[in-house]
Amino acid sequence: MAKISNLAYVDPTAHLADDVVVDAFAYIEGNVEIGSGCRIHPHASVLSGARIGKNNEIFEGAIIAATPQDFRWKGEESFVVIGDNNKIREQVIINRSIHLNGKTEIGSNSFIMAQTHIGHDSVIGSHSVLGNAVKIAGDVKIGNKTILSSHALVHEKCHVGDWVLIKGGCRVNGHVPPFTVMAHNPISYFGVNAFVLKRGKKSDEIITDIAKCYRHLYLEGTSVFNALRRIKQDVDPSPERELIISFINEHDQKLAAVPVIDTDY
Repeated sequence: MAKISNLAYVDPTAHLADDVVVDAFAYIEGNVEIGSGCRIHPHASVLSGARIGKNNEIFEGAIIAATPQDFRWKGEESFVVIGDNNKIREQVIINRSIHLNGKTEIGSNSFIMAQTHIGHDSVIGSHSVLGNAVKIAGDVKIGNKTILSSHALVHEKCHVGDWVLIKGGCRVNGHVPPFTVMAHNPISYFGVNAFVLKRGKKSDEIITDIAKCYRHLYLEGTSVFNALRRIKQDVDPSPERELIISFINEHDQKLAAVPVIDTDY
């Protein structure tokens, strides 16, 4: 039987695993599912449409599955789907989708710090960190093993790749390719995320090849088209190289921090 404080409100139709802990003054609506090992701290709200996996901890004042802050939403039923082993700290707000049966998704093993806001239909990967007061607009995708430092802001429909570090206060207004560090305003390329890559047991050779890829893209003053040709010629094939190439091919019209160059030669 779930351990529910007699000072909490839990709708009788909500589905809670037997070992869920709900502290005083927490609020849980109907049409909610909360998996084994979760704890809901005081004054946290879990609203209709929340689907929460195992071993998540939701801290004071957080709101899960808040209705979307978007004029296009007309009351359609939608969801927030959260994986396992996440820490969701104080006053985090996660909005559900604006689409019928759509979902905002949070992966597993991530740490979402206080006062972060995640907009409708966004997807947050696994093993990622969102710092204090990060603001993520709607329809954003954040990759796996990515860190957004405090007060970073990500504009609508931007895609931030895997293994990325966004420095504090940075405004992301384009797509950020994997393995990079981005900083400043306007956003600019700051280097390869070598420290985290080494912690992730990427070899020095792979990190060097990643740096070669981004030297061609960001530092040689050429077009994206020409940078891709040079990457393919100069860098040995690897899963990391292919991930970079596929990301650039998918998003080359709006890559962050790449200067616009008219010629392809």
